[in-house]
Amino acid sequence: MRELVFRLRGGLWTLLFVMILFMLAPATPGRVCACLLLVTLGQVWRCWSVGYIGLYRGENVKAQALATHGPYSLMRNPLYFGNFIIGLGWSILAGLRGIIIFTLCFYVLYVMAIIPHEEAFLLSKFGVEYEEYCRRVKRFWPAKFRREYLRGKFDAEVVRRSEIHTIISTVIGTIIIIGISLCYT
Repeated sequence: MRELVFRLRGGLWTLLFVMILFMLAPATPGRVCACLLLVTLGQVWRCWSVGYIGLYRGENVKAQALATHGPYSLMRNPLYFGNFIIGLGWSILAGLRGIIIFTLCFYVLYVMAIIPHEEAFLLSKFGVEYEEYCRRVKRFWPAKFRREYLRGKFDAEVVRRSEIHTIISTVIGTIIIIGISLCYT
């Protein structure tokens, strides 16, 4: 089941987006600003994260090396953390009910299905190295920032090649959500 949810994660993310669309409330300047701030922070966080991994797109879990630098030294799932921040930004325009429903759905899909599937793969591929990494770094909650976290090679080409689809989708999705929410005012 976890493998299926992992394979469908892009479509499931789209369903979460559509769910938020149906719950939108009238926009206020504060909600729009909060939405834009969180969506921007989430996408910047994702770009930073993508720059430290070589491969991540596709229906199957894959990893050439264990990513432990940059945001991966702060938390084990920075891409999904970025997704959460983006979705939280969007759900702010749906009010408290939207925030709660989005958070619960995200938890079920990502924390209970997708992440455990990836963790099983990483444990089988990297063994003790991954176990030690898990002891040092939590799943989502960032560790205290230290300068050594910036070590490692950031590859902007990977961001350009692999994240452009997400950036475009995020921008279009944000325009749609804000536009519809403004229509309710």
